[in-house]
Amino acid sequence: MLQKNIQHLYWRAGFGEPYTVVRSAHRQSARQIFKKMLQDSEDFRPIDIVDMREVVAEFRKLQEMRELKKEEEVGNKLKNLQKDQKEQQGTLNTTWIDLMATSKGVLREKMALFWHGHLVSRSLNPAFSQSYLNTLRKNALGKFGDLLMAVSKEPSMLQFLNNKQNKKRSPNENFARELMELFTLGRGNYSEKDIKEVARAFTGWDFDLQGRFVFRAFQHDNDQKTIFGKTGNFNGEDVIKMILERKETAQFLTTKIYKYFVNETISGNEKRLAELSKLFYKSDYDIANLLENIFTADWFYDQENIGSHIKSPVELLVGIKRTLGATFENQQPNLFIQKVLGQVLLYPPNVAGWAGGKNWIDSSSLLFRMQLPAMLFLGKDGNISAKKDGDVNTEYQSKKQSFKASVDWNDFSKSFSEKDKNLLGEISQYLLQVPVNEQFTQNLASKFQNNSKEENIKQMAIALMMMPEYQVC
Repeated sequence: MLQKNIQHLYWRAGFGEPYTVVRSAHRQSARQIFKKMLQDSEDFRPIDIVDMREVVAEFRKLQEMRELKKEEEVGNKLKNLQKDQKEQQGTLNTTWIDLMATSKGVLREKMALFWHGHLVSRSLNPAFSQSYLNTLRKNALGKFGDLLMAVSKEPSMLQFLNNKQNKKRSPNENFARELMELFTLGRGNYSEKDIKEVARAFTGWDFDLQGRFVFRAFQHDNDQKTIFGKTGNFNGEDVIKMILERKETAQFLTTKIYKYFVNETISGNEKRLAELSKLFYKSDYDIANLLENIFTADWFYDQENIGSHIKSPVELLVGIKRTLGATFENQQPNLFIQKVLGQVLLYPPNVAGWAGGKNWIDSSSLLFRMQLPAMLFLGKDGNISAKKDGDVNTEYQSKKQSFKASVDWNDFSKSFSEKDKNLLGEISQYLLQVPVNEQFTQNLASKFQNNSKEENIKQMAIALMMMPEYQVC
């Protein structure tokens, strides 16, 4: 298998791999590499940063203070609680970043990242965020129906899309609308009447103080509902089953997954998408099976697909850490980089998630992206600050502390050939998925001839990572 193809698979199904891993895979087929990635992702371990019992205990203390009308103490307690929650939210974010960068189960984490931008939810309660994140990670490679049902019952989702306010006498249509428009069917495959009826079916879906799903029967509308032309006393579980029975759901999901993992341009590939969708539907929405059909197909490695994907901020950040083995002195740069580049994990901009694609790049973000390697590894000051959005909940992401990152450059340099003749070409072939101007690389090579091999490789790698071509994979 060609090195470019191996790297293409590792970047799209994960976040890139160290050069030693890439080189060791050259005799394997795409199916063998994918199967190994899938096998490495079988072991699921939940992230356990936030203790829900402690969160509940703190809120109960706050409630007792309110009942005793201790207003000053309530104010101080609330301020400390909010500070603690922001810190926990930040720790949860960076813990997931580190998992993506170091875990063997990178396929699971990459797919969970996709679902985070698709089954979108946001909560200021870190316990709810943790539960939501673990549900995405646990079900990331399983059956979509199981994932959809589990996420729909998450306190984060029920709170974010107002289903806690969805009651028999005053139905709230927010969750019903987004469930069909953004999560499953897509626009044009349901009616306004369907939205109203689906909302009635989800009345009574709630959660308790501990964040556990609760069905409040006295708030549920038990009358008959007509959904997708069928009439019955449907509840939320019935609706999800009915949605999964619609082939439009498989088509909508397959198209979005294709655009994320293969190519945003789908024109001319309608037949391919139809076949993938058909297989996805027949497999009862088996996510791992769909990914295998994509990543092991010959067309996945067509030249038009390699280097066509603009790295999201998280893919860029995690890719640097994973491929180089880079570590930060503290965790704040992880948050700051996400903030500046416009993708903060657990804090999507809206229910539609991040737009992605060319929306990741503008003049200021591209400048920061290209300066980032020098800031991390050469101590250069990029003189860039995070945009102020007026949201007090994102202040913890905007603190620019030490940007210093460490890499074992000696270990990194050992991966490359001892022959210095075309060292830059070898490093370029590894770090860049698209060709660069030969004259430029020759000029670059001439700059790094008088240092040790380790120093040459370090300087070459940093210079290549500062090129626009490094921003795609």
